[in-house]
Amino acid sequence: MDLPIIKLTINEDDETRVEKVSFVDDPAIERQWMAFKSDKNPFKFAADEEQRVVSGPLMVAGLPIYRFDEKFGEYYVQFDAATIKNIVLKFHKEQRMASVNLMHEVDVDDVFMFESFIIDERKSTPKGFETMPNGSWFGSFKVNNDEVWAKVKSGEFRGFSVEGIFEEYAERLADEELIERIIHVLQEKS
Repeated sequence: MDLPIIKLTINEDDETRVEKVSFVDDPAIERQWMAFKSDKNPFKFAADEEQRVVSGPLMVAGLPIYRFDEKFGEYYVQFDAATIKNIVLKFHKEQRMASVNLMHEVDVDDVFMFESFIIDERKSTPKGFETMPNGSWFGSFKVNNDEVWAKVKSGEFRGFSVEGIFEEYAERLADEELIERIIHVLQEKS
């Protein structure tokens, strides 16, 4: 059975936005960052590891991200390229580049985004990363916080996750499947 896809968006004129970027152990976008220079293994330490920079994808255009909650059950959320562009513009306009936390729980200081761009025909996916679709968001962070850097070096944190307030609308994968679900629920209540 295919799961519903909830498309998430933001609006320039309200409170919807990406509020923070979180350093996480298992990014929902299924792509990890690169913390150290290397041709083959992005997690191998290089001679200049103390630059304390992590780089990687923040959002991948069109990628269905699995979610589960008690109220709605299983579903996917997804951001399209136009929404990601709006998110990036609003994120920078509101100067949120130093809004960073760990595992969506603990805010940290001395960690900030210094580079951010959208993958498109002008800027391709950086070398060493899996090719990302146009409209994806890529960024680099400087990590001056010693505790956070130690966790990056140990591999405790391996990627980014965005956190924010979004508008949503559902897209059905198959109208027939939705109708069958509704009929099933109605029959159970009869």
